[in-house]
Amino acid sequence: MDRVARNALVSGIVQGVAFRYYTQSRARELGVCGWVSNLPDGCVEVWAEGPAAAVEELISWLHRGPPSARVEEVEVREETPSGAERFDVR
Repeated sequence: MDRVARNALVSGIVQGVAFRYYTQSRARELGVCGWVSNLPDGCVEVWAEGPAAAVEELISWLHRGPPSARVEEVEVREETPSGAERFDVR
């Protein structure tokens, strides 16, 4: 299994709409580890690692987000996996 990691910054209406909890739920469904956190500037940051196909599926989902969110942009960077073992909300 190829383990990959991605760091994503999601902007738009992504705070106050349960974005972090929906992201955690989707990540766990996909078997992706990492975390999601609100940033002071109104963006949401996501660290995702796991099987390449599952991480890419989560990144694709981030472009839509939960029903109440309005995603404007997702910036994604490739990273080195850290060995995360679960997906947390920070």
